[in-house]
Amino acid sequence: MPEFIPQSRAREPRWHRWALLRRGHVPAALSDWLLDRGSLTRRVVQSCPGRFRVEVRRQAWGRPLPGERRLLGLRRGAVALVREVELRCAERPWVFARTLIPPAALRGDGRRLARLRDRPLGAVLFADPGVRRDRVEVALLMPHHPLFQRAAAGVLPTPPLLWARRTLFLMEGRQLLVNEIFLPELPVR
Repeated sequence: MPEFIPQSRAREPRWHRWALLRRGHVPAALSDWLLDRGSLTRRVVQSCPGRFRVEVRRQAWGRPLPGERRLLGLRRGAVALVREVELRCAERPWVFARTLIPPAALRGDGRRLARLRDRPLGAVLFADPGVRRDRVEVALLMPHHPLFQRAAAGVLPTPPLLWARRTLFLMEGRQLLVNEIFLPELPVR
């Protein structure tokens, strides 16, 4: 069974297949969140005792991180629509989400993904019977990794590590990638 060992400075996080994990391999307090099979957005909304909202930090064309590019099967130099948001409860950031939508996924029904504004992506994906969750992986992010840095921007004090999950979705046979990073404000049991 995989062990969660922090990555070295030069390497990507060690992403582990979700299906191979057992609850004992992730922190007990976070395991329900990391291993949940439903919509994370729905779960955040249900758990939020205050006002829920999506805060869009950024949405623009950009280059995927190396691990994202490899998982999506994109060539070096390829671009994707990058959407970075926070799922907030009572104005506190609970989850940072970074979605990569390659140009091919923005065709047909996928065009609506470029016009979400502050609507949650999860609500769109889980409401569409044609969308399929393909691959889910979990990792421990360290402060030197760009995904950690994006997620922790503005989080004080800076956490020593962050847990993340990434999901490859298929929409009309086209891939998109959703990274979800669990922030310290997230209530855990």
